[in-house]
Amino acid sequence: MLVLVLAAAAILKVDANAGNNKFDATFDAPLGERIMATSSAVGCELALEGGNASGTCSVPLTSVTVDGEPTKTGHFQQWATNKKVDPKACALEARLEGVKLEGPLSTIPVKLEGEAAFKVCGKAREDGGKEKLQGTAVQLPNGSIRIRARVERFDRDKYRIGPRYTDGWLSRVQQLAPVVAEVGTIDISIFARPSAPPSASRQ
Repeated sequence: MLVLVLAAAAILKVDANAGNNKFDATFDAPLGERIMATSSAVGCELALEGGNASGTCSVPLTSVTVDGEPTKTGHFQQWATNKKVDPKACALEARLEGVKLEGPLSTIPVKLEGEAAFKVCGKAREDGGKEKLQGTAVQLPNGSIRIRARVERFDRDKYRIGPRYTDGWLSRVQQLAPVVAEVGTIDISIFARPSAPPSASRQ
């Protein structure tokens, strides 16, 4: 019955304030260090129809911490904004279109696969490309949908995230180049709940 209700509502919401919706980005440099950027403030508006999912997710930049260290976190904010935008006005965003589920939602995880167009502080990929994502979705007893997705080989350089694009960091680029990897992996774990359409809430 819940699957039928979801199909009818076709809208899922992820509460950014719930504290259990996670974003993890790991960059492991072979000749440098392994760093992880994390946030538990992922918010999404998703639509599910005919086995396809679409919608948007976002993570406020100021909610992201790097290795739990204020200095690294501050550096990441500078690299993401290129020191041209207030970090409080910046977000990491992903727009999903036509992400396919291999079967109907149930208590057994079903695979999902598709593409997402990312933006970091309003900056899309320089080549206009999208990121491939894959993962699973499962229906939980409490009525929520747990979605786990992974984006591999996320190249931060394509989004102009880094010291070479940030004023005041140019003289340190060569020094930092082997320390912080340009390519990493993004893991997202979210809990989505059905949301009634606006027409239903007015009745």
